[in-house]
Amino acid sequence: MQEYEARRATQAAISSASLFGLTAHDAAVLHNSNKLTLRLQPCDVLARVAPMTSQCAQFEVDVAQRLAEVGSPVAALQAPEVFFLDDYVVTLWAYYEPVTSQAIPNADYAGALECLHAGMRRVDLPSPHFTDRVAEARTLVADRARTPELADAERVFLASTLDRMRRAVSGSGRPEQLLHGEPHPGNLLSTRTGPLFIDFETCCRGPIEFDLAYAPDEVADHYPGIDHQLLRDCRTLMLAMITAWRWDRDDQLPNGHRLGIEWLSELRKATAQSG
Repeated sequence: MQEYEARRATQAAISSASLFGLTAHDAAVLHNSNKLTLRLQPCDVLARVAPMTSQCAQFEVDVAQRLAEVGSPVAALQAPEVFFLDDYVVTLWAYYEPVTSQAIPNADYAGALECLHAGMRRVDLPSPHFTDRVAEARTLVADRARTPELADAERVFLASTLDRMRRAVSGSGRPEQLLHGEPHPGNLLSTRTGPLFIDFETCCRGPIEFDLAYAPDEVADHYPGIDHQLLRDCRTLMLAMITAWRWDRDDQLPNGHRLGIEWLSELRKATAQSG
């Protein structure tokens, strides 16, 4: 968010905490992209703030509540409701002090993800399919107004890669279930109670290999029963999707344009090797 938006979003978070009976006078920015993540003090609560146009907050809260009920390794909600203030959507979560700056061991990462998937098989909520997310990326690539800096040759390459890998993953025949959608290291916290997943707004249905594609490569070595060819296809599909997001003119990820260029190069190498 831009500075002015971030100030308004921060005030919306503080006001939301007050409405819930929490004392919040200060806020430290933990992450600022298309959404704002804040640590509120002195109540020591984490607030996630998105523009009102984001309609996934209630879905994220519902998923988190259901997963917590079945004992999944997920961050706890501080408030069970979604707050709507001043054109922003606010959700409140427990804040976890990081216990280490080291990466979570691959075996622990895989164990937490396997446990999350087991819990997700017990959660019955209407959710999008992974192909819906691919379609969103495909639409973005096709829209020159939204991706004005994407060259025509790269646009064709990215679109064809998204189409080809979607067909490959969809036709795998593997069982499908509710997934996290983006269980990358940034969405797995190292806490005193063990690894906990956050950020459930991207939950979708698909094969577990789609989730594993977002984890470090070595994590798959500790996850039982996976289809390694499908995992390779999912990794290529994932790279194509996140590359597409970086060319969105409204993308606010720091260094996003540079990453878009780098990931296009990586994608060409990956497709050349698979071909």
